[in-house]
Amino acid sequence: MRLARALEQARRLPTVAREADVLRRAGLAPITRPDDIAHGLLTMRQLGMLGGGIRIAARRDPHALGLVDELGELTFGQLDERSNALARAWRERGLDEDSVIALLCRDHRGLVDAMFAAGKLGARALLMNTGFAKPQFAQVTEREGVSALVYDVEFTDILGEVPASLPRYLAWVDDAWVDSGGLDDGDAEHETLDALIRGSSGERLPRPKRVGGLVLLTSGTTGTPKGAARQVSSPFAAAQFLDRIPLRPRERTFFGAPLFHGTGLSQFLLTLALGSTAIVRRRFDPVATLEALAKYRAETLVVVPTMLQRLLNLDEALIRSHDTSALRILFCAGSALPPEVGNRATELFGDVIYNLYGSTEVAVATVATPKDWRRAPGTVGRSPVGCTVALYDDAGTRITEPGVIGRVFVGSGLRFSGYTGGGSKDEIDGLLSSGDVGHLDAEGLLFIDGRDDDMIVSGGENVFPAEVENLLVEHPAVADAAVIGVDDPDFGQRLKAFVVLRDGREAGADELREHVKANLARHKVPRDVEFVDLLPRNATGKLLRDQLT
Repeated sequence: MRLARALEQARRLPTVAREADVLRRAGLAPITRPDDIAHGLLTMRQLGMLGGGIRIAARRDPHALGLVDELGELTFGQLDERSNALARAWRERGLDEDSVIALLCRDHRGLVDAMFAAGKLGARALLMNTGFAKPQFAQVTEREGVSALVYDVEFTDILGEVPASLPRYLAWVDDAWVDSGGLDDGDAEHETLDALIRGSSGERLPRPKRVGGLVLLTSGTTGTPKGAARQVSSPFAAAQFLDRIPLRPRERTFFGAPLFHGTGLSQFLLTLALGSTAIVRRRFDPVATLEALAKYRAETLVVVPTMLQRLLNLDEALIRSHDTSALRILFCAGSALPPEVGNRATELFGDVIYNLYGSTEVAVATVATPKDWRRAPGTVGRSPVGCTVALYDDAGTRITEPGVIGRVFVGSGLRFSGYTGGGSKDEIDGLLSSGDVGHLDAEGLLFIDGRDDDMIVSGGENVFPAEVENLLVEHPAVADAAVIGVDDPDFGQRLKAFVVLRDGREAGADELREHVKANLARHKVPRDVEFVDLLPRNATGKLLRDQLT
């Protein structure tokens, strides 16, 4: 066992050297002085990315602005003390290294306090999707062995099928709480995080017996979300982002993507590591986003594609009336970015698109830089340092020829360790399946053609919906589109399109069919076109195809 570990460490030495160089070039603290390096590595090893990250940031510059939300501003020092106090209060109430703390919150200081406090306790933080239905929430809570719940008052109804005896702590109390006159759930606790923090000491706690880690949930587009455990205790993990995305220390990042999702969470942790300011809002609002970008001179905007679409649907004059000239990075991930959307964003904001491809299980796979996007709109780019991407056919043979579609497999130091309920994803040659299919172009840039289970077979021809959907969105009257296969007595399946029109624009089914026919093969033209007001999507913008019929 020791020999195998030593061989693995030796094999990774060249990669570690490259990762260290990436961090050096990015200016990532605490890689400045030897004592900072030693302290940082030890703190991360003891507390993990959450508890350790905020302690390192507070030690480095306690007075620097760490978080901005609708309640105001907090420094790194304040965030460190608040999470110390919350962790101490929870420990007094019986929570410890064996606890699982579920967080059902929008983006605000309460969620951040709870994540940091869980890390300092050594507890496991379970990030819950704010789009959960009541049965889903209850199932996940039971499966993950949740010890306590942290939630916003607006989600009270979702907790209806969870045992009332489970300790509960309110993170955000708003007008809905005042209007309802409080809650009445028998013996359940309803202490607020703010009260716990104010009633406890902000002094540092003893280190926990072990690092707690995080549990992210899969999107759950085809059933109850699975838990994907992840424990990050090395600053070198940041290199997988910084190799392709030029984030720098002491900047400002606005988060549209929710922190419970891998897209938002990964960038929040990077922002913390870089000593930069995180700007969050409970709900995404495109106008408020522009206002915050201008007010704080934010260099980075983190969104999922549907948020970017909502932003671009604003009047162009309104967009240009806000000073977004400081914006260097428009980080987009979570679902496919249609070429038309990325191209329009480039026209309005310049060469700032960084299109990341990954998943809850594999973490980072590839990143497309603005140069990649200019060369090949729609690409998800190339793998950064520490990551490997390969395509395989159904027989498990590796595909190297450009243009040939295959299953996407990923190797990454940030990959998950398996589902909390048991099981994992398919593996080939030590690489993990992403669940998608894609192809490479002649330059080695990766394109994702769709989910491997979304393929439609119509008249013996294979059709991936994303290709047709992207083309429909290019029509000037179309705001959003989805394509599914429906049963057909002659062809097995035929294509059906669901289309959302832009406000004030008109287009008929025949016009849209001709638009597709003029650009794609005949078997890719939707026979049926249904106009809808909205497509069903989850909180991170992923299409819920099973709700379309």
